[in-house]
Amino acid sequence: MARKNQKAPWEEEEEIIWVSKTEMKRDMEELQKLGEELVELKPSVLEKFPLSEDLAEAIKDAQRFKNEARRRQLQYIGKLMRFEDPEPLQAALDKVRNKHSQATAQLHKLEQLRERVVEQGDDAINEVMELYPDADRQRLRQLARQASKEQQAGKPAKAYREIFQILKALNDAQL
Repeated sequence: MARKNQKAPWEEEEEIIWVSKTEMKRDMEELQKLGEELVELKPSVLEKFPLSEDLAEAIKDAQRFKNEARRRQLQYIGKLMRFEDPEPLQAALDKVRNKHSQATAQLHKLEQLRERVVEQGDDAINEVMELYPDADRQRLRQLARQASKEQQAGKPAKAYREIFQILKALNDAQL
């Protein structure tokens, strides 16, 4: 006679995965940190995130709270995060962070291009014309000469800034 707790030999056994209490606690803390990062975002950015209604409401509340109430609300958000799939939220958060990094990198490239326009003159202006066919070559030449004169005289870099604004406008128009 078979015992009630035994499975039939043809049934597959389920693999039991043991998770330590420390590992579970670490996972909960990671979810709470993800929730804290979501609270720090602007409401307009949060609208694009795949949030449940309860979690979205809890995040709105946490943004209003201060001190101890905020700490408790963040713990509550951590608790709600246990029932959410964190991967889409993390992917959306990474996308928001990456967008900022990409914008910063693009501005650095424009600054380097401006440096070359002022230092190298026509060679760099030709490069700008290849990148941005709509650019005004004559205006860039004038500003490059004016910027180098300003640098030599130690005057405020008005033309230098204007070159950057032109390059930024051309870059934004191209996107």
